Amino acid sequence: MDLHYGARVGEAMAVGEAAYIATASAGAGTGPATGSAGAVVDVVTRESAAQALGTVVQLHFDKTVEKKRAADAQKQELWRLFLAFFLLLSLVLSGVASSPPARLQCRHLWAPAGLLSLAHLAFYAAVAHHLRCLNGFRYQRRCHKLTLALAADRLRMLKSAAEVVPAADVEVPYQEPPEAYLAKFRRSWAIHFAFLITTFAFSVAASVAILCF
Repeated sequence: MDLHYGARVGEAMAVGEAAYIATASAGAGTGPATGSAGAVVDVVTRESAAQALGTVVQLHFDKTVEKKRAADAQKQELWRLFLAFFLLLSLVLSGVASSPPARLQCRHLWAPAGLLSLAHLAFYAAVAHHLRCLNGFRYQRRCHKLTLALAADRLRMLKSAAEVVPAADVEVPYQEPPEAYLAKFRRSWAIHFAFLITTFAFSVAASVAILCF
């Protein structure tokens, strides 16, 4: 699951828009200045820098809220899938338990076992899709929060800055969490897989106990 690539592609337009707006806002007060070593450094006025950083902060704040709502929608879909899955399991097991011994015996175990296998495979595919989307939204939200925090810090630093600041202080690169952050997504996949194995083993064992003992 390449969350880095998905986040980069999904947010390229938003980050590009933020960079364009920041550059355009700061460009109105931009001018060259000579540094102590004789090098030419682009500078902007503090007011223009504040406007540009404020625009970046607002854009990434809106994106953070948007990703939060998208993640919450995926969570609701996951809960609906879980409810439907447990309802199907209860119907299958109750049907096996209430079936007369003359109609459903141990040699017919393949029928409920096959139905349970298909149900688990379908549930795994559906949950895997929603879980991948959920993790992607969480990752993108984390990226926007880090970028938002960086822009907010630079905006606070402008309060004590001079009337003219370097243009580099206005640039806010798109931030990504460290590799350790992806461990939480691996744990969610591991928990999901372990849950399916456990429910499948319990369902088949219950069917065997009802029909064969």
